Amino acid sequence: MNLVLNLKGPRRSLRPGSGRVPAPAPWTGPGALLRSWWRTALDLAYPRSCIGCGGIPKDDFQYLCGDCVSSLVYLAPPMSDQCGEPVEGRIDHRFACHTCAAASRGFDQARSVARHDGLLRHAIHQFKYRKGTWLRGDLARLLHSGWTAHYEDEPVDLVTWVPLHPARRRDRTYDQAGLLGTALARILDRPALRGALVRVRDTGTQTSLTAGDRASNVKDAFVARKSGQLNGRRVLLVDDVMTTGATVSECARCLKEAGADRVLVLTLARG
Repeated sequence: MNLVLNLKGPRRSLRPGSGRVPAPAPWTGPGALLRSWWRTALDLAYPRSCIGCGGIPKDDFQYLCGDCVSSLVYLAPPMSDQCGEPVEGRIDHRFACHTCAAASRGFDQARSVARHDGLLRHAIHQFKYRKGTWLRGDLARLLHSGWTAHYEDEPVDLVTWVPLHPARRRDRTYDQAGLLGTALARILDRPALRGALVRVRDTGTQTSLTAGDRASNVKDAFVARKSGQLNGRRVLLVDDVMTTGATVSECARCLKEAGADRVLVLTLARG
């Protein structure tokens, strides 16, 4: 099966991945029934379609159909125990990749939902750069599936996220990781700690930088605040994409210096 992304310009196909994670849980809470009725009324007036193929969205999603959700290249063991980078072959013991073995990481563990490819790359791009905040709920549900697959048995006291620099946030008008973090915190019924981290230096885009250059670029770019609320806490740190792990590692280091006991990282995609 090939899925064709509903994009302007060249058409691209997404090949299904072999990994699978549990389906994301639907929204729950006192307002769930009212939201369901309201969404049904809106659907009758303005039918929604999947952003990947134009099909009918899956029940638990607003803009993604079941086939597109199933086709994502989900990340599953075996993987490096600390950073979560998948490895080939069979491994029956705790394994550290070359990067984790060679350098100290600020976080205790990092996991991602799926590869930063195809439909997921498109969805994140829309969400991040095209004012696609309407995708927040669907992306948060995908994050929750990652939590269920990798961290469900891990005790976590609060959720925070990798912040944008204030100048970049003003240009974008919102912080995409903050939207994801607060939405996931609501699903998990955990406090969302705003302002736990502040980006004090604009590090710019890191797309063309090597792993070493990325680590140097983000060094001392963040400061942890609210140490009283972090002291002894087990923190879930959220971001959209993890590539080398330099940014989340620096953020985790700052959180631990402010008193956090343990920092787990969860991102939508792995580059």
